[in-house]
Amino acid sequence: MNQEKQDQRKDQILEAALSVIVDSGYERSRMDDIVQSSKLSKGAIYWYYKSKKEIYLALVDHWVKQYNAGFIDNLKAHHSASEQLKGLFDYFLDQYEKDPSAFKILVEFWSLSGRDADFNEKLQKVYSEFLEYIIKIIQDGVDSGEFKNVNPRITALSILINIEGINWFTLFDKSGVEAHEYIHTISDFILAGVKK
Repeated sequence: MNQEKQDQRKDQILEAALSVIVDSGYERSRMDDIVQSSKLSKGAIYWYYKSKKEIYLALVDHWVKQYNAGFIDNLKAHHSASEQLKGLFDYFLDQYEKDPSAFKILVEFWSLSGRDADFNEKLQKVYSEFLEYIIKIIQDGVDSGEFKNVNPRITALSILINIEGINWFTLFDKSGVEAHEYIHTISDFILAGVKK
């Protein structure tokens, strides 16, 4: 089987795993659920992945790959650091409005990372890469004189935590605030705080 066909199969399995984890969570999901959702044979799935855990670890990478493409497009589309930050918030809001369930998965991954060293290590890597991405935006803004002389790492971490706040809306819907109101308000607060 050629590489392209193998990649398609893996994507098919990971998309199935994604819908299963959204519906059932990690603990209650079974390989049989993934088999059923993917419409592939059990043998085909075990050919690519040896266990449920291996599938979900691969799902973290799959999920991140989709988001990274959006980050790179955001950097190319916006020139100033504040436009890039605003674009980042808008990107997450857009993703949330397209598919809130994708953010539910993050909550599941967080929970797993508290109990499983492999998930913890994988998420540490993902988040440190994302943090570096935001640090670069902040540092560029400071260097160009667009932003105050803030600590880029602390500022980036506060932005990352505020973006992660969108997960709250996937779990609780009675806050009296819509996700887009939250994102717009928080991004305005942050930009007002860092701009000269």
